[in-house]
Amino acid sequence: MRARKRFGQHFLHHRSYLERIVDALAPAPGDQVLEIGPGQGALTEVLVERGARVTAIEKDRDLVPLVSTRLPDVRLVEDDALELDWRAAAGVAPGDPLLIAGNIPYNITTPLLDKALTPPRPTRIVFLVQREVADRLAAPAGSEAYGALSVGVQAVARVEKLFTIPAGAFHPPPNVHSAVVRITPLPSPLVRDDQVTVFRRLVVGLFGFRRKQLLRGLRELTGWPADRAGQVLARAALDPALRPETIDPGGFIRLLTVLIDEAWTPG
Repeated sequence: MRARKRFGQHFLHHRSYLERIVDALAPAPGDQVLEIGPGQGALTEVLVERGARVTAIEKDRDLVPLVSTRLPDVRLVEDDALELDWRAAAGVAPGDPLLIAGNIPYNITTPLLDKALTPPRPTRIVFLVQREVADRLAAPAGSEAYGALSVGVQAVARVEKLFTIPAGAFHPPPNVHSAVVRITPLPSPLVRDDQVTVFRRLVVGLFGFRRKQLLRGLRELTGWPADRAGQVLARAALDPALRPETIDPGGFIRLLTVLIDEAWTPG
């Protein structure tokens, strides 16, 4: 079947890469795996061979009968993964372990990551993404690729960029190179679940002033005078001359804690 551009489809059938993706996910026999966008079922087939119990969410209705005929033991859900309750689709209770995998459409990578990391978080996530996105996800503070996405994900999970996959391994080939990332939610996230939204607004807001020193960016974000913003940074143990791309997730958490004490609410 032809890949559909509107669904961002690029099918991977290279067996050695598929095996490596499943190795990274490391499902034990009987583990519940949710696959986002099975496409023609190539990755799904390897997961089933490893003994995983697979639920696959596919938006393209023409692919559903193809996969269901080929892999009758897979639970197939025809729906939009961005609109669906993933645990309910997989029949997994909030406290039960769940593994998530997928060769996900590059144009909706960020919202799918947000959804995958929404509590209750899975045990492990392995996604095939655009290589530049993988670089950003795993980037350390101070590096060129480090940004708001890096901070937001690393505050709740450990990120590993595992290996790249050339465009020629896909059909049709994408215009970019791809990479596999493994995202393992932290047992004790740096940010509390009820503070994730305000934390994200803080981080995104400050990275909007990434070329400015932290004191200036904080003043513009909060509307506070220099002396008050400076006191906040001192309490958070942050140098006012720093720029956002040099601050690790822990530094942003300290800043959020002080801002909440100061009754700051994002506009």
